[in-house]
Amino acid sequence: MSAGAEAPKSDADRPDLRADCGSCFGLCCVALPFAASADFAVDKPAGRPCHNLAADFSCGIHSRLREKGFAGCTVFDCFGAGQKVSQATFEGRDWRTHPGAAADMFAVFPVMRQLHELLWYLTEALTLPAARPVHDELREALRTTERLTRGGADELLALDVAAHRDGVNALLLRTSELARAGVRPRGRGKKKNHRGADLIGARLRGADLRGASLRGACLIAADLTGADLSGADLIGADLRDASLVGADLTGALFLTQAQLNAARGDAATRLPSALARPAHW
Repeated sequence: MSAGAEAPKSDADRPDLRADCGSCFGLCCVALPFAASADFAVDKPAGRPCHNLAADFSCGIHSRLREKGFAGCTVFDCFGAGQKVSQATFEGRDWRTHPGAAADMFAVFPVMRQLHELLWYLTEALTLPAARPVHDELREALRTTERLTRGGADELLALDVAAHRDGVNALLLRTSELARAGVRPRGRGKKKNHRGADLIGARLRGADLRGASLRGACLIAADLTGADLSGADLIGADLRDASLVGADLTGALFLTQAQLNAARGDAATRLPSALARPAHW
């Protein structure tokens, strides 16, 4: 789980798909690069530990990441890939005491992260009654993806993860279409299709986006204050610095905690039950 939010518990909760930093060897703090920007206070190449990473693999400024200039860390979510690579793929061998495994561990981590993200979406898709016509295919995709996550380091490094994502994404698109078919905008309005749209800074205050497709839309700094996004497909939408103040996100499809953590909202923002209100709102 990204810093600044504690996920609610539910019958559908998947702890294996939520980050358990205490069981990870700080992989996101080492394996991934970041560049000095509004999100990161310093440059760091891939494979080099962040200077804030402690000897026990914890973050030395975890409770002060935003004030110290590391807001980007608070919006990253590995979907539980960190502990899977640390404790399952590499069987508890950390990169400090086993430096020979470091390069493979760091290369496996982003592959596992993509697989775990797909598991999150597939698990959600199977909770949608309207998607029942594709539930068998979703279950098979879930089983296949879970099997891939149990592979060894060599298998994961050889995996064409982009091809696997393409296949799963086609199934998730069909799921979205089925789920959104019964969602109607107010009055006689038509359902919006903003798939992949450039909506940077867009003025969408109070917009009726019920059941809309916002898949992959760029909504950086968009004003969605009071907008109705219930039942909208938000998979891959970039919500960095978007205003969700007073917005309705109930039933939003494929929304993640990381997307919420990157946006701005308030106590009036209505959220899907599986997600938590970010602490900085």
